[in-house]
Amino acid sequence: MIFKSEGDIIKKLFKTVVIVTVFSFAERALGFIYRIYLSRALGAEGLGVYQIALSVLGLFMTMCASGIPITVSRTMIKNRAKNNGDKNGSVISSGIILSLFVSVPLTVLVLTDCPLLGFLFSDKRCGALLSVMIPGLIFTSVYAVIRGVFWGNSDFLTYSVIELMEEAVMMIAGIILISGAVGSIDNVSKAGLAVLISYLFSFGVAAAVFFIKGGKLGKPKKELKPLFSSSAPITAMRTGTSLINTLIAVIMPARLIYFGMSSSEAVSEFGKVIGMAMPLITMPSTLIGSLALVLVPELSSNYYSGKFITLKNNIEKAIKISCFISCMIIPVFLVCGEEIGEFIYSDGEVGTFIIKSAITMLPLCLSIITSSMLNSLNKEKRTLLNFSFGAVALLICIYILPAFIGINSLILGTFLNYLISGILNLSLLDKITVEKPAYKTYLLKSAAFILPSFSVGFFVRNILKRFIGAFPATAIAIPIVLLFQAGSFYVFGMTDFKPNKIQKNRLKGLTSAKRGTAMNNKA
Repeated sequence: MIFKSEGDIIKKLFKTVVIVTVFSFAERALGFIYRIYLSRALGAEGLGVYQIALSVLGLFMTMCASGIPITVSRTMIKNRAKNNGDKNGSVISSGIILSLFVSVPLTVLVLTDCPLLGFLFSDKRCGALLSVMIPGLIFTSVYAVIRGVFWGNSDFLTYSVIELMEEAVMMIAGIILISGAVGSIDNVSKAGLAVLISYLFSFGVAAAVFFIKGGKLGKPKKELKPLFSSSAPITAMRTGTSLINTLIAVIMPARLIYFGMSSSEAVSEFGKVIGMAMPLITMPSTLIGSLALVLVPELSSNYYSGKFITLKNNIEKAIKISCFISCMIIPVFLVCGEEIGEFIYSDGEVGTFIIKSAITMLPLCLSIITSSMLNSLNKEKRTLLNFSFGAVALLICIYILPAFIGINSLILGTFLNYLISGILNLSLLDKITVEKPAYKTYLLKSAAFILPSFSVGFFVRNILKRFIGAFPATAIAIPIVLLFQAGSFYVFGMTDFKPNKIQKNRLKGLTSAKRGTAMNNKA
């Protein structure tokens, strides 16, 4: 009965993941199409300016509310479990106040052109663009709190629909505004205005849904301090991530300029890697992010209620799925990255960057999923420390190596960043779990499959290329690579993510009393 119940829970969990993933893929698809449009309408240089300004806005958004949504959702679940659901209105009000406490001053600083923010940009056009988008910071910070309410109520569908609608509004507004612009700089400004419009839209819809569904606010006084204490470590970690992205946007072009590139060339190279190649490389994170979103409250519940069997199984499943997804796509990009870049962006150099960045997918996916797991297990500070080690390696690369390998230093640094943090996160998971998850063999085999799949695809594409041309050969090579890779997983019995029967029988003997003892020992 225990295993049937846990199996039902896992099925429900992954059903929710599928729903969130479908909407996430739709959202990413719209964003990807819009990014292609922007790359053509703005050009590589204009897209670079847009990306730099957007990364700074992302940093500010992270500082305002990145830790608050997950903390609000956790606190709401905890209050309901203890029959204190009447406190949730105060929790929500506290979250809104904390987000406004940071977002309002930052908005004022940007709009008044404060000299303190001048160091963020090597190109003044980026600052002007940020001024267009910055009013949306206040509204999207409050929306982040409401998003946490949706998570706390397990209302992932509402959250997913609003996120998709926000992306659609940005795309529609951007195309309409840019089509009427007269120059490249005007185009970039209109793209920034589309971002603002989308933030206002999502805030308005989320606020309306919140009150329509009976959402209420309360007196925040007693909840401010505990909410701040709980959210601060997560905010610090995610702010660190955004800060790194901002530093990259500042340091990378500056170092390229220092070592001989013109400002236009440096911004263009940066735009190709960050604005064109990396969105493709991060494509698997759509599914991984959905899995992480749904998994966070589930793992936390497993851990604190002593359900170590379910905890172990969920961790194993998530890591194996992350490996499977990334390793299915990596050989495709290694074989056909150049043609993909040429087809999507009409730029062969972007395709070269895609090939060089492809292997980053595996450590990226592992870093994302393990960070979410550790956060759900109350290890935010250790996750921040692990992230810091990877970030240091990245910053060293982009500061020193541009003299030798140019923009490729960003690609190498990104790979090392996720590799280091992913390895450290996996090591920490092994230490803190009572029932140790078994994933190492799966991970090593998944990585080993990449080389033979790449070899087969490379051979097929090059042979066919001589007779039918590059693009038809690529169209045939891609499904062959995918089939060969999927076949490798199937032949080695790696398409079933369930724990084996031996593990089930062993774990089935763990009684409720033993679970309680293990939990007490762990505490």
